Amino acid sequence: MTADSQMHKQQKIIQVAVPLPVRGERLLCYDYLAGPAADSPIGTIIHVPLGSRLVWGLVMGHGSSDDVPSPRLKEVAALADSPPLTDAHLRFLKAVANWTMAPFGMVMRMMLSTPSAFQPPATDTIYHVGQRADDKKLTPKRQRIWSFLEANPPLPAKELAQETGTSPAIVKAMAKAGLLESYEVPKQAIIAQPNPDHKPVTLTAAQQEVVDGIRGHLLSGYSAHLLDGVTGSGKTEVYFELVADQIKAGKQLMILLPEIALTAAWQSRFEARFGVKPVIWHSSISPAKRRHIWRACLAGEPMVVVGARSALFLPFTSLGLIIIDEEHEAAFKQEDMVFYHARDMAVQRAFIEEVPVILATATPSLESWVNAGQGTNGGQPKRYHHWQLSDRHGGARLPQIEMVDLKRDKPAAGKWLSAYLVEALQETLAAGKQSLLYLNRRGYAPLSICESCGAKATCQACDSWLVTHRLSGARQCHHCGFRTPLRPPAEDQCDECGATGQMRAYGPGVERLAEEVGHLFPEARYCVFSSDTMARPEIAAEMLRAITDGEVDIIIGTQMAAKGHHFPNLTLVGVIDADLGLAGGDLRAAERTYQILSQAAGRAGRTSTDGRALLQSYEPDNAVFKALASGDRDQFLALETELREQAEMPPFSRLAALILHGPDESQLLQVAKAMAEAKPQFQQVDIWGPTPAPIARIRGRHRIRFLIRSPKKVNLQHILHEWTAEVRIPSQIHLQIDIDPYSFL
Repeated sequence: MTADSQMHKQQKIIQVAVPLPVRGERLLCYDYLAGPAADSPIGTIIHVPLGSRLVWGLVMGHGSSDDVPSPRLKEVAALADSPPLTDAHLRFLKAVANWTMAPFGMVMRMMLSTPSAFQPPATDTIYHVGQRADDKKLTPKRQRIWSFLEANPPLPAKELAQETGTSPAIVKAMAKAGLLESYEVPKQAIIAQPNPDHKPVTLTAAQQEVVDGIRGHLLSGYSAHLLDGVTGSGKTEVYFELVADQIKAGKQLMILLPEIALTAAWQSRFEARFGVKPVIWHSSISPAKRRHIWRACLAGEPMVVVGARSALFLPFTSLGLIIIDEEHEAAFKQEDMVFYHARDMAVQRAFIEEVPVILATATPSLESWVNAGQGTNGGQPKRYHHWQLSDRHGGARLPQIEMVDLKRDKPAAGKWLSAYLVEALQETLAAGKQSLLYLNRRGYAPLSICESCGAKATCQACDSWLVTHRLSGARQCHHCGFRTPLRPPAEDQCDECGATGQMRAYGPGVERLAEEVGHLFPEARYCVFSSDTMARPEIAAEMLRAITDGEVDIIIGTQMAAKGHHFPNLTLVGVIDADLGLAGGDLRAAERTYQILSQAAGRAGRTSTDGRALLQSYEPDNAVFKALASGDRDQFLALETELREQAEMPPFSRLAALILHGPDESQLLQVAKAMAEAKPQFQQVDIWGPTPAPIARIRGRHRIRFLIRSPKKVNLQHILHEWTAEVRIPSQIHLQIDIDPYSFL
């Protein structure tokens, strides 16, 4: 045995999880020589070599002293400058990986999303009094510095100079002369603590009853609560009271919002209640802020963190409560790398952490509705406590919802507003009130067609139409981001036949709707409220301020404007195309349409002035619209629950999607054929496919789908593991597994 082999034999081995997309039913770890991690507990974050690079991984186990490692084993490079993840963190990561069938390394990477947090913190040089020599006379400025430090704690040179009216150069010169001593200390970013007693609100009797009911469960470990209240009923005020309880207890809180664009208004409400802004977590915050928040979470510092779905993976160690606002929102579903639903995984995390979780909404998802024991329930156990707020706060009433039959009241050619809606807009303007026109289509027009040859403007890399955006001067693909400059109409050339001046825009987007509003109401002040016009948080904040302060008469918006906002002067909502969400084969189409239109209508009449909502539709007798117009939400949910149960669809069964995609269509078809030949046969498990995806090509990659349905009692993940292990998939072909799919495109 060589000396190197003997040395390796004497070293300990550790098993390390690394961020590789290796899928399997078991957690895959790699062996390393422990080196500096020899005595590190499981959950320690370490830096290890992986190929030609260094990556951050987790210690997941230790080898036996009898192991004889290969001389090829690499050694751990370094330990993170942070405590290890807790056992609860690790169990949560494993639970997410097991449920979603995502590689553990990819799930782990979401929690280790801030590498700078693992490095030693940056330091500040601070100064304090040193040895003062009797024979040295101090200048007046030096005397001020000396006197100040004799009575105060050490400070950095810049702050010390500001306090004493001197300069940093003088401070450093005194240190060089031995008059001051310097120390290196970690930089500290202070998280302002919310004050639970800053500005408490007076709750209604109904709100207080819900607070007291949920409060009775807060100290009993895990419990799940569906906070179900109509728009404007004060759900936020209810859970703010419970947040105040946890702040007083010195706990950490996690509040998930479906879209970070909603946080500007939400932050203002939080600051008004607690005196400080909450800690915001999303992809746009600076690396320095991300680092401090991550470390503060792991250190157990009391704080309230509000964020998008990625906040779910912060390493909290002192959680007291999890809140999921707008729990019904599809935006909580991630469909990239790791396919997961943040609402469902947040409930799982609450269960593992043994803390309560609150799901707040005005339009519950069918899953939460059934979990709360509502509808037919299919004989399933009640999993959530159900709390209801049936009235708007402050005496405001729900808006009156009317259907506008577009078969009878058809807009003029090339126009999108019916005469009835135009009249309502005129009345609202005359009354000095605000209106919202809702259309969930970005840009100017969703389709451009050549009138010479009939060709559509399509994306070069996707099977999708290019959307015309006049504000940004481009045609754009909303799937891959491909853009082509928009030329003047007379110069616009068809890519198929080469004809110029023949491209025509079809259908409206919010920009085209704004054009029509400008022609009809030239004196009105209007704005376009969409992700295209509110790309940055500061722009969103300014637009919201202008609307709230009455500087806008007509808001023309996508779903960004339809939910989560409180516009006190808004009394009319017009939905341009209420049928839009009902198209296609999405099993949740009716549910989603009800939810978003209810949210949109709910923007109207949130104060003392009554509101109204006009929904333009070619199918005004659809069950969704009848329920909206009658205000009988529970009847709609009961009907939808019954239909899902009869069809054996979620939440009464389980679905999974397998999506194969690759650049070579013929190779993709071969793999799909092999998958089809290997698919398992179970009496209660249905497997449909392979079939081309509705959008069969995205970013130049062809796509084929399988859809699997099984009873809830079946271990669907195990079946999928066994099936996918049977087929060798070339490296050019990627397999995505989506448990509980929300998109069927």
